[in-house]
Amino acid sequence: MSRRGRTANLDRAVVDVCQREVGALRNRSFAHRLAASKDLVLHFDVHRKLEKHRGCVNTVSFNADGDILVSGSDDRRIILWDWESGHVKLSFESGHMNNVFQAKFMPYTDDRSIVTCAADGQVRRAQILERGRVETTWLAKHHGRAHKLAIEPGSPYIFYTCGEDGLVQRIDLRSRAATELFTCHRIEERRRSLIVQLNTIAIDPRNSNLFAVGGSDEYTRLYDIRKYKWDGSSDFDQPVDFFCPSHLIRDQYVGITGLAFSDQRELLASYNDEFIYLFTRDMGLGPDPIPASPASLGSGAGETGPDHPSEASAMDTDDNVSPQVYKGHKNCETVKGVGFFGPKCEYVVSGSDCGRIFIWKKTGELIRVMEADQHVVNCIESHPHATVLASSGIEKDIKIWTPKATEKAVLPKTIERVSVMRPDRFHRYYPFDDDNDYFYGDDDDDYEDDHNGTDDDDDVDSDDDDDDDDTEDDDDDYDDDDDDDDDDDDGDNNDDDDDDNNNKDD
Repeated sequence: MSRRGRTANLDRAVVDVCQREVGALRNRSFAHRLAASKDLVLHFDVHRKLEKHRGCVNTVSFNADGDILVSGSDDRRIILWDWESGHVKLSFESGHMNNVFQAKFMPYTDDRSIVTCAADGQVRRAQILERGRVETTWLAKHHGRAHKLAIEPGSPYIFYTCGEDGLVQRIDLRSRAATELFTCHRIEERRRSLIVQLNTIAIDPRNSNLFAVGGSDEYTRLYDIRKYKWDGSSDFDQPVDFFCPSHLIRDQYVGITGLAFSDQRELLASYNDEFIYLFTRDMGLGPDPIPASPASLGSGAGETGPDHPSEASAMDTDDNVSPQVYKGHKNCETVKGVGFFGPKCEYVVSGSDCGRIFIWKKTGELIRVMEADQHVVNCIESHPHATVLASSGIEKDIKIWTPKATEKAVLPKTIERVSVMRPDRFHRYYPFDDDNDYFYGDDDDDYEDDHNGTDDDDDVDSDDDDDDDDTEDDDDDYDDDDDDDDDDDDGDNNDDDDDDNNNKDD
């Protein structure tokens, strides 16, 4: 780092501290400004590796307080981590018969209720009981892999799931009932009978009535749960709005692997074999995008109803408005997530097939690329309060990133180059072969597709015991008064891996 750069950063920090001390800068504003500092992002480095899983880690998620990280893996286990120390707080069998794709804490449950979905199509709940005992319960089933679930903000009971069968379900833990809301179909008349295989679902944090889904076609669909008639008398398959970059409309070779809402109600969509796009609410195509031409993108035709016209694309805008685009990464091999980072969602983060983490400013400027996996990075989770990231991918560990590096990072020189996809390239989730150009980081041509047991396309076992509950006694203590025991210092808890035969389903 140059002397001028160090001096400038020091001067800004000194000014902020002085302003805070004299009351010119509120403590909260100071904390937000610090957490969103580009200088901190450029000093990200691996703080710790969490190593316990025996397969690819497909999901990582922080609890609301940010002190516990939950992870799920191809080994079908769920692990709760004290990520700062690296110790395992609890490790247990999920009850799934195949790779765990997502695990999340239900809010306001003292971190003792976890919901999961997996490649076996099952949706399950794990309840952490006294003395570290865990009871897992079957809740619902998809006919095909269930990649993602979305929890209603602030609700300890309600969440949504989606799967490759195109089905969206709403589950209420109070009744343990799953309501099948709709099955997603393609919109073109000639393809309307085809189901859209759903990869991702996200709920608007500012309005929990709105949720979006994305999958094996080019459209992000926005729904309003208030339009659903619980007596089944309405066709809820009709979205209130569609989102798609104009040049991708009617492109049969792309699909959506990840969605995320910002706190400002912007919608982020990650496309396979393409880029990431940021939509504002006025960029929707309306509830019927078929008549829309690419030139009409952003015309704001959609509404959710006369009582709340602002909930969809009712804002006037110029026809030339287009979503912000984020380039540099590569998204062809797996179902990758995408997300925001920063106290006010100032940054966009994504993994890549080249094993790197990409971080952009929301304006589209690529500011950081970090080596994070020998093969593919699939998951990046932002800490709810601190400047911390958790990442996982094909490797069996989880990496915790904090701004601890002594030197400021610089971008690789050849990060945005164009390469032609090999015709025989394997697309794991979208079996399309195409010769279009793909943008990605440099020098990942040595990546091999034979992951030796990490392929998510394994046959899914279908068992008749899905409705049974699993109860497991685990050797790890999850009670707060046991967290400080010296026995946790080894962080291994190897006995857990030998107790997997306690499930009743087995």
